[in-house]
Amino acid sequence: MKALVIDDARCVRSVSRKILTGLGYEVSEAKNGQEALTYLKAHPDVALAVIDWNMPVMNGLQLVQAVHADPELSAVRMMMVTTEIEMAQMARALEAGAHEYLMKPFTKSAMRAKLEIMGLPSDPEVAA
Repeated sequence: MKALVIDDARCVRSVSRKILTGLGYEVSEAKNGQEALTYLKAHPDVALAVIDWNMPVMNGLQLVQAVHADPELSAVRMMMVTTEIEMAQMARALEAGAHEYLMKPFTKSAMRAKLEIMGLPSDPEVAA
């Protein structure tokens, strides 16, 4: 199963990649929302987008809105992963079309729990 990690911080992309790879996902990366949107349109088999909120060019909320509005991308499950801690911000992301919300810093078990809530595989045997 394919996942796309979108974050402007290389270290966060690396940590997310390591966790998701360990959970059986084939992971690609993007540095901002615009790069991610272009990638998603070219790769319709991506099942999961792990999205940072605060990025240059196109932020995570704008990306969630764009993906949610595009019927060709309706199969992409979106998890907002951010340091935004206000409940209003979480609500905005979910209202915009995000399927889940995960706070940074996060652990492998927290990521696994969110994937399970989203109905996505969190076991290497299932995801492969």
